[in-house]
Amino acid sequence: MTTIDTDPDTGLDPLEFAVTRNLAAKSAADRDAILANPGFGQSFTDHMVDICWSVRGGWHRPRVSPYGPISLDPAAAVLHYGQEIFEGIKAYRHADGSVHTFRPDQNGRRLQRSARRLALPELPVPYFLQSLRELIAVDGAWVPSGDDQSLYLRPFMFAKEAFLGVRPAHKVAYYLIASPAGAYFKGGVQPVSIWLSEDYSRAGKGGTGAAKTGGNYAASLLPQSEAYENECDQVVFLDQDRNVEELGGMNVVFVYKDGSIVTPQSDSILEGITRDSILQLARDRGHHVEGRNVSLDEWRQGVASGDIVEVFACGTAAVVTPIGVLKGRDFIDEQPTGTLALELREELTDIQYGRAEDKHGWLYRLDA
Repeated sequence: MTTIDTDPDTGLDPLEFAVTRNLAAKSAADRDAILANPGFGQSFTDHMVDICWSVRGGWHRPRVSPYGPISLDPAAAVLHYGQEIFEGIKAYRHADGSVHTFRPDQNGRRLQRSARRLALPELPVPYFLQSLRELIAVDGAWVPSGDDQSLYLRPFMFAKEAFLGVRPAHKVAYYLIASPAGAYFKGGVQPVSIWLSEDYSRAGKGGTGAAKTGGNYAASLLPQSEAYENECDQVVFLDQDRNVEELGGMNVVFVYKDGSIVTPQSDSILEGITRDSILQLARDRGHHVEGRNVSLDEWRQGVASGDIVEVFACGTAAVVTPIGVLKGRDFIDEQPTGTLALELREELTDIQYGRAEDKHGWLYRLDA
């Protein structure tokens, strides 16, 4: 059993995790071979965390177990009603060998907001943080040390109660798995091309757009395929008023010639932690930052007039990537590229990897 001290902010007692070591864990040589070229989301560490929840018992039976298949009843509610949420966060190896993550409290709070919208129980943030530390305690050797490498952590929660009926499940499972990740961009960061989806929406007003739930991503797969068919890397969605929402998995940011920065903001857009961090770094540089509706017309006209001087996307996996082309059914708009996006990307990653001062207290050590 392992424990962590009572949380001083909430007064919550820590969970007492049972730890079962994986007897078939990868050898150091096999693990090193994977870390030499991990790709993204292709290999997984030797262990996983799971915590049960029920109406009667609350959060209970926290465990670190060997990574492996999850057994589900065919009537499990998640399979029929899609009651599921997840998060994405990274662990970074610093030069001194220590392991840190970045603003995990924000991921924990976003998981709670997603849970609230999907009628799932809200995992207390201290338990969320403890789950990250418990996994790193047994799988810390999986955090790579190469350039732009990290350990991608995937917390997720789903309804596991076996029943057929449309109501919130009375039994839920929280899991945490991890996957070593290499550099997202091979050969350096390059501007991406974006396909404008005009037939499909990822979410509607009052829907689940602000929650990190699998259904939103499932809804984006067909238009993403359409983007590939039109030789584009990503797809961008509009709301019912033809305002820009977000890409399939990243937020959008516009830089104007007066130095101001604008990002689309509504209750149907996921609140990006990477975006929030990038915008704070921009404020630190003296940029005026604003969250508001940005119409497709404003985007296109702003680029054509020179009022918009840079457009980029940001998210956990890619961090920051410039947008080089916006393509629709009857147009192709070349996008202006500047230096701010890449400067902010470098500044953020330097903080994450411990190469620059963490002035905002964003880093959280996992192996101490």
